[in-house]
Amino acid sequence: MNLRRAMLFSVPIALLGGAGFGGWYAWRAMFAGSNMRGTPSILSGRRIPGFRLPGLGGEGIQATDIFNGGKPLLVHFWASWSQPCIVEQPVLLQLKAAKVTVWGIAYKDKVPAALAFLEREGNPYARNAIDEPGRIAYDWGVANVPETFLVDGDGYVRWHINGPLQTAMIEEQILPLIRKYEA
Repeated sequence: MNLRRAMLFSVPIALLGGAGFGGWYAWRAMFAGSNMRGTPSILSGRRIPGFRLPGLGGEGIQATDIFNGGKPLLVHFWASWSQPCIVEQPVLLQLKAAKVTVWGIAYKDKVPAALAFLEREGNPYARNAIDEPGRIAYDWGVANVPETFLVDGDGYVRWHINGPLQTAMIEEQILPLIRKYEA
């Protein structure tokens, strides 16, 4: 009888503990790297690698397009299937409203799903491309999405964040860096 009573209490406690740990781990993974200082990247301080990607509902993107404009911009790797990308979308729309140029690269996504995501959540991108196999993301050192890179007008990565952008980053980090590299 004591064994049965012990099982009645220990099994639910173990299940609740496991669920709690799983929820904590998922939350932690979702916001990993979402600090205000940015995160290191293999491209930090280096010129972006050459690439050419097909457009997603418009003109494609190639590396020379980024630095031929001579102005800094954000390159944002995202996916329609990524929960952190859904959470982050309002921040990207705030960047668009603040006149920050953001170019999007849909990572390991399908065109119909990516276009449906932009229709549903809003399109913050001045230009958008798709990297279905994830090869370009690999060259950039993208580990997961979302990931955002600030690229100066000469094509050098000046800032990077692995994880969702946060509203506070706009005023505290992104806009000051954009102004710095516009000069």
